[in-house]
Amino acid sequence: MNIPLLVFSIIFIKITDSTIKLQEQFSWSALDYKYKDDFERSKAIRTKRFVPENNLPVGIEVWNEKLFVTVPRWKVGIPSTLNYINLDQAKNTKSPLLTPYPDWDSNEFANCESGLTTVYRIKADACDRLWVLDTGTFGIGNTTQNPCPYALNIFDLTTNKRLRRYELRPEDTNPNTFIANIAVDLGRTCEDAFAYMSDELGYGLLVYSWEENKSWRFTNGFFMPDPLAGDFNIGGLNFQWDTEGIFGLALSPVLTTGERILYFSPLASNREFAVSTRILRNSSKVEESYHDFVALPERGPNSHVTAKVMSEDGIMLFNLIDRNAIGCWNSRTSYGPTNIGIVDSDENELLFPSDIKIDNYGYVWVMSDRMSNFLLSQLDYNDINFRIFVAPLQVLVSDTVCDIKIAHFKHFVI
Repeated sequence: MNIPLLVFSIIFIKITDSTIKLQEQFSWSALDYKYKDDFERSKAIRTKRFVPENNLPVGIEVWNEKLFVTVPRWKVGIPSTLNYINLDQAKNTKSPLLTPYPDWDSNEFANCESGLTTVYRIKADACDRLWVLDTGTFGIGNTTQNPCPYALNIFDLTTNKRLRRYELRPEDTNPNTFIANIAVDLGRTCEDAFAYMSDELGYGLLVYSWEENKSWRFTNGFFMPDPLAGDFNIGGLNFQWDTEGIFGLALSPVLTTGERILYFSPLASNREFAVSTRILRNSSKVEESYHDFVALPERGPNSHVTAKVMSEDGIMLFNLIDRNAIGCWNSRTSYGPTNIGIVDSDENELLFPSDIKIDNYGYVWVMSDRMSNFLLSQLDYNDINFRIFVAPLQVLVSDTVCDIKIAHFKHFVI
């Protein structure tokens, strides 16, 4: 497996300047796509199949030389919802074009069986599979329509072929369902794989077993928003998202007991919660697991979190949208404000950090997209609106409370 050329350049930066934090790799005023030619692009704009100012990037993932970028169909004019950037080819490009993945036909709107309608966040696993949840929706908020059902699509990244499409059962969703986040839990084999999906507005946690090819749904009061934490202030914009429940998901490394811990938090909340995957993997626990879920201490005020991720060393990184910052917690320590740090922040460039991932080489990738302005105000398309950053994990946590050197990993016990 070849390391992408872009990663080589990052390694060089790390060696020559040990004080760097997040480095901007790509930026856009507005997104654009890799059409066959200028005629096809012009035709798409003329017919409103492509409306540049309606395209907002939301999710990212990294696999080898591919950097995936998702664009939900919230408005008309989104030509492709699942896309990628070839890191080798984009090494010297500041605003690369997005290439539909796996191709244009697979991103056809409302083609339920073989197309992708709206994708938010995605996950690549160690078995070279890309897990893609298609919400099947068009629109946002009160404008939302469901031309297609919720469906989990799994692609083979080595062949770019879809391995499986699984439609969620009617019992997995409810009239308020909005699932936007996914975590993938691998056991000892590629068959022993589970996906965990957070129902933000329907207040549920869905589990899918690859081996059994079936799904089930957990409910718990911890999935609901905190009525005292629904007020947001981001980039000078005050608004209320007081119905936003379970959102961010992060899996711990495998513990000595063979299980992982799934950490999760509602978007309208300043608190973290946790549950063992031993519970989630057992469909018989759906009705009798209330006491298996654990509430951790609050992070403190103004600590709404979107996406989060945990390294194999047990360091959690999470996007603090109120602070335009990336937070951290080293799971060798107890969870709480004194053990939570900030690895980087920027009032302009990190305005609404929307997604965060750690690649196979130990590099952290962050996207910021000014989502709150896009949804509730407006964007200035003469300015840079969307950015993707990267930095080595160890550089990010250096000199923070999360930079704790312990010889043997011992995960914080919930």
